[in-house]
Amino acid sequence: MHYHIHAIDPKAHLFAVSFTIPNALAEQTLSLPAWLPGSYMIRDFAKNIIGIKAYDESDKHIAISQQDKQTWQLHNQAGSVRVEYQVYAWDLSVRTAHLDTNHGFFNGSSVFLAANGLEDNAHSVTIAPPALNELSDWKVATSMKRTQGEQFGFGEFSADNYDDLIDHPVEMGDLTISTFEANGVPHDIVLSGKHRACMARLEQDLKAICEYQINFFGTPAPFERYVFMTTVLDKGFGGLEHKASTALMCSRSDLPASMDSKVDSGYRTYLSLCSHEYFHSWNVKRIKPAEFTPFDLSKESYTKQLWAYEGITSYFDDFITYRSGRVNQSQYLDMLSELMTRVYRGEGRFIQTLNDSSFNTWTTFYQQKENAANAIVSYYTKGAMFALMLDLTLRLESNGKYSLDDVMRELWQQHGLTGIGTQDNTHQQIIERLLNRDCSELFAWLDSTEDLPLSELLEQVGVELVLRASEGSSDVGGGKADKGNKIAFGAKFAPQAMGIKINTVAHNSPAHLAGLSAGDVLIAADGLQVNGEFEKLLQDYSAGSELELHWFRRDQLMQGTMVLTESVKDTVSLVIKDDSKAELWLGKA
Repeated sequence: MHYHIHAIDPKAHLFAVSFTIPNALAEQTLSLPAWLPGSYMIRDFAKNIIGIKAYDESDKHIAISQQDKQTWQLHNQAGSVRVEYQVYAWDLSVRTAHLDTNHGFFNGSSVFLAANGLEDNAHSVTIAPPALNELSDWKVATSMKRTQGEQFGFGEFSADNYDDLIDHPVEMGDLTISTFEANGVPHDIVLSGKHRACMARLEQDLKAICEYQINFFGTPAPFERYVFMTTVLDKGFGGLEHKASTALMCSRSDLPASMDSKVDSGYRTYLSLCSHEYFHSWNVKRIKPAEFTPFDLSKESYTKQLWAYEGITSYFDDFITYRSGRVNQSQYLDMLSELMTRVYRGEGRFIQTLNDSSFNTWTTFYQQKENAANAIVSYYTKGAMFALMLDLTLRLESNGKYSLDDVMRELWQQHGLTGIGTQDNTHQQIIERLLNRDCSELFAWLDSTEDLPLSELLEQVGVELVLRASEGSSDVGGGKADKGNKIAFGAKFAPQAMGIKINTVAHNSPAHLAGLSAGDVLIAADGLQVNGEFEKLLQDYSAGSELELHWFRRDQLMQGTMVLTESVKDTVSLVIKDDSKAELWLGKA
């Protein structure tokens, strides 16, 4: 099976794709995935297919009939078939395809039709240079195995089967490329977009993270080469894991400008993102739920285990930036505090369990609206907190002999290397063997909406979990434990020319009870125009004060009374109280 993809019109955002099926089945069917692994939402990539046509080996047209939104049937005899179509690529994300005169990017799941029944055959693809002469300096980056062409040049690539073909995203453009080795494995750093990044600094820090993770699971690494692909934007964030690469997006300010740049919040977020997607090379790309073995990309695949695959990964991503020496202890505790704060600020944690969050990701997590914080909980963030609970329990009950590290290594040996999918109780069974006891009460928390008992566990390792009031919309958690606003507002907002636009409203907050809703533009409070400093202004009032509010809902002027209350303590700061006890958890592993 051979494909040919060509950036035929970057200005119109069009890829031209053709592929030849040398031994097509009679009445051959073709299909495109509805979603891609790692992003659990039906995305209907087929909506971007334009003008599909088919020809036999004599270049005669073959009739095509569409069977459903993502499946076509060729009315052919057995033999060689050529299929041609275009793909509209204008989704600037890590999930689909994007093409303009600045760069091109695609996941195979959004551009390569599958020949049903022949997916296990070997596949190959020619990636052709763009049609515009002014883009003659473009390069290509992908982890797919190259069979023709110079490194980072256009050429021909091969894949073992269709699943392999669509698991190697492709970046093309005027790329900045740097290479380092981790445990003898070459790793490419590829940046697309204008930036001022110090590539040597990125090499140094990513090398430390990658070597730590390879040693964590055990050599050799499960890939012969790895590629970090990052689209650099003014403002951006995102990542998607693949078997030997990751597609990322970051803000320009997140990247270090020099070897001695400080690890600020932006850079540590980028390093944590890289750590997260790299950890997925083991945890979800190879260790994965039985429901994903194999993937069915034509429809939703439900599992209750995403708390383990995204939550545990979200616990280790920050932890490994610390354990590999990229951030210090104080920075790591701030990162963990920020993660926990995102959970404590959502009333949805009292509504949805971790198992339900995992199972319903298709309709809730990936389609969040303004009421999400009041209705759902994230299996990423609360899943990471549950992973912390498991890790601390293992360390404390075994006096440091075991930790969550040992669980992950056993999962790798039993499931990652064998390809056997995990069941809902697999993690519990491993921990029960390590602790030599029944752990039903631990894993019952997966079906509970109560707050996890982390404060008591952290206290045993010398760390105090302090819940304090927020300082306002810019306070994401962490920092000093004695700060915080005394008066609550209860809404997230963005400044506007004539006031502030409400983005989300917390249930039972002063904003909610006054009648404010997402989308409203608050223009006045207590007879005065409001601005981005509104929360700061509220601190001049006392609890019980009443403020008359005026706001626009669409084009209608509305008013209400807001009764001020004391701030809710929903912001986490983690403070070390006993360094010797903390060594059990935070000592370098």
